[in-house]
Amino acid sequence: MSGSSAALQPPAGAAKPVRHPDAPPPGELLGTHYDHCFGCGPGQPHGLRLQARAGEGVSLTAEFTVQPAHQGAPGLAHGGVLATALDETLGSLNWLLRTIAVTGRLETDFLRPVPVGTTLYLEAEVTAVAGRKIYCTATGRIEGPDGPVAVRADALFVEVKVDHFVDHGRKEEIEAVMNDPDRMRRARAFEVNP
Repeated sequence: MSGSSAALQPPAGAAKPVRHPDAPPPGELLGTHYDHCFGCGPGQPHGLRLQARAGEGVSLTAEFTVQPAHQGAPGLAHGGVLATALDETLGSLNWLLRTIAVTGRLETDFLRPVPVGTTLYLEAEVTAVAGRKIYCTATGRIEGPDGPVAVRADALFVEVKVDHFVDHGRKEEIEAVMNDPDRMRRARAFEVNP
């Protein structure tokens, strides 16, 4: 990405990312990490409902269709919604590392307008890991997976412990998740950047 800040450049000696042996296999739909997540959850009536699939290595693809509730200018996707789609896609990479991480920095370029009704085809990959820092990049295309790039981003995610969410989340939601009898749903709620 042209013009990304020095904070998004991996330091000398950063490690090449390694896909976790328990990561979902290429082609597998990653699913929702939390029902009420604006980016991927089915419990948000105006959310993106972004669906991501594991790719090769530490990469994935995702897509979402811009709805009327996502517009900024008449008939066009709001830039903040497009940034959210990129952030959600980048955050989903953590499934492949099996790491709990949150967005530390996100730099986005908007290259083309994205009309309402358009499906945005996203690709993302982790480029480097340095300690708790995870460096990654994503692009969003229109008119098909090989269409013109409409948006792109570079990001830095920071690995955290589950306590991050417990300490900073709203008590009611944290308790609801912690009291969910479905152990798998309870664990997934904290697995990726919410």
